[in-house]
Amino acid sequence: MRMDKFLKTSRLIKRRTLAKEVASQGRIQLNGKQAKASSDVEVGDTLSIRFGQKQLTIEIISLRENVKKEEANTLYKVVKEEEL
Repeated sequence: MRMDKFLKTSRLIKRRTLAKEVASQGRIQLNGKQAKASSDVEVGDTLSIRFGQKQLTIEIISLRENVKKEEANTLYKVVKEEEL
């Protein structure tokens, strides 16, 4: 699954276009390397996203096309959340 689509589906970022923007600014790392919006993500991958003054690191647990809002947080596990 494309990274921008995963971020939207998991509701970490609300819109896919916003996910593309964040990736193009170099604020997302996939397994320690800078990622593009079109990068493929798989179960077990680690994503690190910088939101302003906060760095969020997650591990992907599941990939699904359609998820209800209440179940969105079951797609990932927060590994680390830190202030910058």
